[in-house]
Amino acid sequence: QVQLVESGGGLVQAGGALRPSCAASGRTFRTYVMGWFRQAPGKEREFVAAINWNGGNTDYADSVKGRFTISRDNVKNTMYLQMNSLKPEDTAVYYCAADSRVAVSRAANAYRYWGQGTQVTVSS
Repeated sequence: QVQLVESGGGLVQAGGALRPSCAASGRTFRTYVMGWFRQAPGKEREFVAAINWNGGNTDYADSVKGRFTISRDNVKNTMYLQMNSLKPEDTAVYYCAADSRVAVSRAANAYRYWGQGTQVTVSS
């Protein structure tokens, strides 16, 4: 089992940048596929990005492609989401997720483990 803790959210103006991180417990972090999802008020949780165990395979939602970069450090047991050129529509609670059973996936139900979320607010 793995526990996930997000941090690094905050308030930023449109066009700005943030870099949330997701710290994982456990010695098997490197075996987990990791993902970022987000949920805005009144909307369903949606896929943002995912990364395989060594970073060699990544996937992004079309809405963030070219602006966001997912990465991981298997020594530090931490995953990151570099978010550039932020837009007001990026405002949401951002969640990290993990699972060892799947390949990179856009489906929320593919991931067993979830963090508590970090708020990202982009002002116009």
